[in-house]
Amino acid sequence: MDTIPAKTILHRVKDRRWFGCEYNMNLYRGCSHGCIYCDSRSDCYRVEDFDHVRCKADALRILRDELGRRVLPGVVLTGAMSDPYNPHERTELLTRHALELLSAYGFGVAIETKSDLVTRDLDLLWEIGRQAPVLCKLSITACDDRMAAAIEPHAAPSSARFAALERLSAAGIFAGVLMMPLLPWITDSEENVRGIVRRAAEAGARFVYPAMGLTMRDGQREYFYRELETRFPGAGLAERYRQRYGSRYRCAVPRAAALFGVFEAACRQYGLLYRMEEIVRATRRGYETGQLRLF
Repeated sequence: MDTIPAKTILHRVKDRRWFGCEYNMNLYRGCSHGCIYCDSRSDCYRVEDFDHVRCKADALRILRDELGRRVLPGVVLTGAMSDPYNPHERTELLTRHALELLSAYGFGVAIETKSDLVTRDLDLLWEIGRQAPVLCKLSITACDDRMAAAIEPHAAPSSARFAALERLSAAGIFAGVLMMPLLPWITDSEENVRGIVRRAAEAGARFVYPAMGLTMRDGQREYFYRELETRFPGAGLAERYRQRYGSRYRCAVPRAAALFGVFEAACRQYGLLYRMEEIVRATRRGYETGQLRLF
């Protein structure tokens, strides 16, 4: 596997509102899931050949040293830029060994992934959870496997992600769904939203957190439009996006407020959390008086 040089692995998070995480960690660069909407393709991130996954050289030693220098432990987010459970992780084991280090140094973890490989590390997640918060977020944007394959061609099927969610929940891991992004005129139907919420609840999820639309930036926008024309030929979706959103960054689905109302009602029906502050409070419950000083 190709490597790239790295000076640091653990980065302090300036805005802790995103699931209350204090640190961010990316062991890999690039992603092989092929999601056509991925914001990490944007020019501003300067990731060349994004679909080619590389690991960061000497990442575990760097991480170990950085964890040892932190005065106060916290929750480490992984998966924001590249999936920590890409196919190479089966043999490289960087994520698994990083979890071992987080456990040894008393840190919590928040994982974002589209892979069912996360269930391989249930033993470590349970071990970390004995002393610090653990949060697993399965990214699921389409309830139907065929639609998921069209927009996330190399990721695990949605059905496999729901199955992974069920295994995590059954093991006592605080887990839920990132329902983002919802793509205008593709996955923004009420049927899809209700289906994701229902199946998440059936799998034992604690929450579903949504984004009623997507973001588009230079580099990623052009790639997305090309893929729309290839994967949905004759639908005119790319032109429809151009006319409605132009060069906008935040691109809300049509009738976003009404769709959020449908989503909110479904979450209440199934007893799922869906507001960030409520999710963060729930993940930290029981840890407030321990080593982590998070409030």
